[in-house]
Amino acid sequence: MSIVTVQLGQCGNQIGFEVFDTLFSDSHSSQGLCSKKENEAYQASCKERFFREEENGVPIARAVLVDMEPKVINQTLSKAARSGQWKYGEHACFCQKQGSGNNWAYGYSVHGPRNEESIMNLIQKEVEKCDSLSGFFIIMSIAGGTGSGLGAFITQNLQDQYSNSLRMNQIIWPYGTGEVIVQNYNSILTLSHLYRSSDALLVHENDAVHKICAKLMNIKQISFSDINQVLAHQLGSVFQPTYSEEGSFHYRRNPLEGFKDPALYTSWLEPDTAFNVWKTQRAFNRYEKSAALVSNSQFLIRPLDMIVGKAWNMFASKAYIHQYTKFGIEEEDFLDSFTLLEQVVSSYSNI
Repeated sequence: MSIVTVQLGQCGNQIGFEVFDTLFSDSHSSQGLCSKKENEAYQASCKERFFREEENGVPIARAVLVDMEPKVINQTLSKAARSGQWKYGEHACFCQKQGSGNNWAYGYSVHGPRNEESIMNLIQKEVEKCDSLSGFFIIMSIAGGTGSGLGAFITQNLQDQYSNSLRMNQIIWPYGTGEVIVQNYNSILTLSHLYRSSDALLVHENDAVHKICAKLMNIKQISFSDINQVLAHQLGSVFQPTYSEEGSFHYRRNPLEGFKDPALYTSWLEPDTAFNVWKTQRAFNRYEKSAALVSNSQFLIRPLDMIVGKAWNMFASKAYIHQYTKFGIEEEDFLDSFTLLEQVVSSYSNI
């Protein structure tokens, strides 16, 4: 089962490169405690899931790269090509309209519809090269502006055209101190749209990853490259294939004793079905032992509530609303987003 990755904007393309580089490096690293046969099966599974081959045998990432200007895409393509180990295939780049600015509404209402056919055709070409499509992995920022609006638009299109395939969005939560003055508007609009069109949102907070770099890795001058490499390691370990003793890959489920306490879960979930473990003796990316936890929990209540609150304070004073209404996003769209996300906060608070 193959996964097609859609890398959106500067954030999505830079992280996407690190993810594929980590996956490729892992598939060619030491086998750990598993046998040679199991390691070969592991490598084959990783390759089928994330890469395809050209005639010359060079692995090509199953990915489509999209951005509003060529600089980041060209840098990403060059970095992959310079490695001499793998490269990208399909990509798209559409120059942004002069004077449109970094605008969510422009990305969703103008840029997306204008380039919908070209982008979806590139995605279709990549899908057709899969023997069996498992789903889509969309990497994007939620706060960045045009790219976030375009990402919401493309995810909606994937829902319409590939309704039977999984759509997972990996989203980067903005720094609390702020990167873009309207990041809270962009975030609520993106989240409310993805809530309707995505099957799962895999969230990473910039602030949390920054702390990992500073406190656990002891990096003094933290760069976006450092942050992206941490994100890639976490994502790679989540996507790591598992295997049975016979060598056929599948998800192995074993609820662990320490996680069988019913108090850990909501009342309508049995512990045996609420928690699953996927295991493999194959080392991940040269680490003999590693673990990754993906949870659907109350962890995001506070940051989500904060973003909704900050966006509402701006909206109540009509700050910067004109930047959105001039491209077709009306005040009612904001109100719909506030209502939906407040319902999400309330639902998770009552779990």
